[in-house]
Amino acid sequence: MNKLLTVSLSPHVHGKDSTSRLMTGVVIALLPAWAVSVYFFGWAALYLPVLSVVFCMIFEFLIQKYMLKKASSLKDGSAVVTGLLLAFTLPSNLPIWILAIGALIAIGVGKMSFGGLGTNPFNPALVGRVFLFISFPVQLTSWPVPKGFHTSLTDAVTGATPLGMLKEGMRSGEQVSTLLKNVPDHMQMFLGYMGGSMGEVAAAALLLGFLYLLWKKIITWHIPVTILTTVFLFSGLLWLINPANNADPVFHLLTGGVMLGSIFMATDYVTSPMTPKGMIIYAIGIGLLTVIIRRWGAYPEGVQFAILIMNAFVPLINMYVKPKRFGEVKKNG
Repeated sequence: MNKLLTVSLSPHVHGKDSTSRLMTGVVIALLPAWAVSVYFFGWAALYLPVLSVVFCMIFEFLIQKYMLKKASSLKDGSAVVTGLLLAFTLPSNLPIWILAIGALIAIGVGKMSFGGLGTNPFNPALVGRVFLFISFPVQLTSWPVPKGFHTSLTDAVTGATPLGMLKEGMRSGEQVSTLLKNVPDHMQMFLGYMGGSMGEVAAAALLLGFLYLLWKKIITWHIPVTILTTVFLFSGLLWLINPANNADPVFHLLTGGVMLGSIFMATDYVTSPMTPKGMIIYAIGIGLLTVIIRRWGAYPEGVQFAILIMNAFVPLINMYVKPKRFGEVKKNG
């Protein structure tokens, strides 16, 4: 009897990856976009993300200690990533007290109310961002716009993003083809020369982060590439049908939060599907909803809503799109 084999629960093989290691990799991948944001928007873009991280860590510690009565999980680094991603979706001139409210909602409602890391169905940073967007629409849509490549907050003006300009112009009956003449060209948008949130202005920097995440195998290509491809094809189809009233597909890829959302938010382990096939279905939904909201919705941007909506479908996707269990025999009929 003493030679019986004891089988314990998985995992059975210890790997070098850990939650804190993965979160550190995400932070490193965000550094290029952070640097570009500081370059364009000044020192506020440096300290606001730091404050956001501090707020998230404080709220997570306090909620776990005094409300949930459990040990702190700050060492896993998830609060740091949530704080950075929340800040990256916000304008660099946002008042600090509004940032604190967003951090409280992101951690308290988006994460800890469901039990903490691994149990939250929605991306916490986006939960905080959407709450602020609905509660403080004026502050969340007053974007610092760089006047040149050596701008700072002191010599920047506030205005609409390229997506916002198109939405307002279309409501006034103007043609998109005319409105596009008043926005930065594709190369300027690729490099970050446009108004927007701290983490979405430079597609080039975000793509560098994407390559790093792929290199370190922190994420796979399935979700980001599928979202970007879906946005490109769907918006491109609309543009081919009616170029006067639809922006070209490259414009849709380079503006708003498509790059940031597809690379850093939609790929969240907890809130995305488990299988490659499920990831592709999930990502197609995000891409389609993003363009639909941008084109026909009330808001100029649709990425944040698209990701949260598809987060809600992840359990269903996982239920119907799952790998065959070891030893399972497919039934006929």
